[in-house]
Amino acid sequence: MKTIIRPATTADATAIVDIYNHYILHGTETFETKPITATEFAQRMATFSVAFVCEVEEAGRRSIAGYCYAHPWKERTAYRKTWETSIYLDHNRRGYGIGRTLTTQLIDACRKSGTHVLIACITEENHSSIEFHKRLGFTQASHFHEVGCKFGRWLDVVDMELPLSAQPTL
Repeated sequence: MKTIIRPATTADATAIVDIYNHYILHGTETFETKPITATEFAQRMATFSVAFVCEVEEAGRRSIAGYCYAHPWKERTAYRKTWETSIYLDHNRRGYGIGRTLTTQLIDACRKSGTHVLIACITEENHSSIEFHKRLGFTQASHFHEVGCKFGRWLDVVDMELPLSAQPTL
């Protein structure tokens, strides 16, 4: 299996929503509750500061195995150097190192852009994502109790943070 990490484009939106809609319908990794369209996702991409996809090639056929992106964490100007990250993998492609490769590329791109801190907002029961982020150097910064309700259950959220630079670049 050959993998290629490249910048995401709106042409990838259909493959991306195929991955994302699985988590909307079957998991608590996202608090969205209704599937989205490729057009909706392509519009969201305009707000991303940086985004990557992982393309895999097997038997001469290419497909998107996962994607990640960062966007401004809050709208206020003072937060402009703090970005929130997201990563989603094809649920059949977990455990192959794709997530680490994608997120490492994202972190490097954010660091080069002058981002000061990255935030990952994770459902508290998603232990594999919390551990994944810890292995990449993120630490837990907050724990919000019962802030989302999905599948008839109240869910907690933790924020993990990764400082990228010691001095602010204003």
